[in-house]
Amino acid sequence: MAVAYQTKFGSLASYDKGRVEPITDDVRNYAFSNCFEIASKSRPYERVVFGQNQVYVMEVVRAEGTSPWFTCAHDEFALCMDGEVEVHLVKLDAQQQVPDAEHNGAVLVEGEPKGARMGWMKLRRGHQGMLPKNCAYQFRSARPAVLIVQTCKGRLSVEKWTEICQTK
Repeated sequence: MAVAYQTKFGSLASYDKGRVEPITDDVRNYAFSNCFEIASKSRPYERVVFGQNQVYVMEVVRAEGTSPWFTCAHDEFALCMDGEVEVHLVKLDAQQQVPDAEHNGAVLVEGEPKGARMGWMKLRRGHQGMLPKNCAYQFRSARPAVLIVQTCKGRLSVEKWTEICQTK
């Protein structure tokens, strides 16, 4: 007898809450969270960590309106999970780059970015864009959207484990 599976795609407007399947282990050892649920409760452009492996993290970002300008000493990636987001890029002049190449995570660019405009990309559900190191990037979204940013944990990373993880 063949088993039929159905793939269900979530969105910010319609998702199923994450849950724990019965197991013989302590559920506190696992993170069961849902990027749409997290984004529905987040402020625009708050970077909420929902997955971590050593210094590497996955952050949920609620894109809504125009973000501040960010930069990073390492490459990052943004994956659009819902909606439509423009990503504008500027190759930063040396004085605005993150001076410490070992610095982890995104940082805010002070003022307007100075450097050559690199263009922009439009991300829709399932599209991924690279956010190159030492470039400024700004997200713009006319309606609420959801991004997952792959990066390293830094000063802008917000941890809300007690709010997003099921503990019983």
